[in-house]
Amino acid sequence: MIENYLRKRENLTNVFVLIDSRHEPQKIDLAFLNQLRKWEVPFILLFTKSDKETQRVVSKNVKSFLEAMRKDWQFLPQHIVTSAVKKLGRDKILKGIEEMNGEFEF
Repeated sequence: MIENYLRKRENLTNVFVLIDSRHEPQKIDLAFLNQLRKWEVPFILLFTKSDKETQRVVSKNVKSFLEAMRKDWQFLPQHIVTSAVKKLGRDKILKGIEEMNGEFEF
């Protein structure tokens, strides 16, 4: 069902993939991203819950995740570290949505 939605939705311009920044890279997340690449679905990584850990731990986990992706990816996707509580990354996300909407004809 998800594959059908992601691959056949004509007006889908981008997918935000949520990754919990409190954890080291998870195989299931990396496999999902590889599948999106195979399907040619554009996406942006959102590393969530950055307020639940120290900045040091979040930075380490984000760096580890991106390094794990580099094993199979020549170019890494855009990524944003976010926090709902502190509103970290909110402006970047909203700006990105606005830009994507500008490219879409209503």
